Amino acid sequence: MNNSDNATSAENQQERLIRLGWVVGFVDGEGCFSVGFIKQPDRSNRKGYKLGIQVWCEFAVTQGEKSLDSLEKLQDFFKVGKIYINRRYDNHKEHLYRLVVRKREDLRKIIIPFFQQYPLQTAKRNDFKIFVKCFSMIENKEHLTVEGLKTINRLVSQMNRKKNRTFDLMRILNDHTRGADL
Repeated sequence: MNNSDNATSAENQQERLIRLGWVVGFVDGEGCFSVGFIKQPDRSNRKGYKLGIQVWCEFAVTQGEKSLDSLEKLQDFFKVGKIYINRRYDNHKEHLYRLVVRKREDLRKIIIPFFQQYPLQTAKRNDFKIFVKCFSMIENKEHLTVEGLKTINRLVSQMNRKKNRTFDLMRILNDHTRGADL
């Protein structure tokens, strides 16, 4: 009986490794780690909006309707996030779906540790490292200072971009930080 238990244990371990590899590969191909800025000039008196800009972090994976089950499997694997539909009425034949994780606790306790333990294999690995640095800065409330926003902006300009967007982000920061020199 011990032999069958060991075989079962080995099979379970092999299945787990295959599943982990699928998750990492799927996210490498279809996932996105992003940090964004939302203008909130009327909320500068509220905690977290001191400079009139909200900074947020998001992990997302997008798929067409035909592959919705893959997002559901990913959501079941991580046990966090929500799946949203992006209805399309243009010349595309199917709607898009996105698994999105924005809750900081879920990012901190589940998503970030997973990808630190099981690293991405493509250039997306660098985006993830920048994402983690920005997330850490937000956790440490550095985004509530002009210097912190400048640093996050510089880091974000290196992520997920086919074109340099530093100018656009700097314009937003300049326009919404009460004239602070960025």
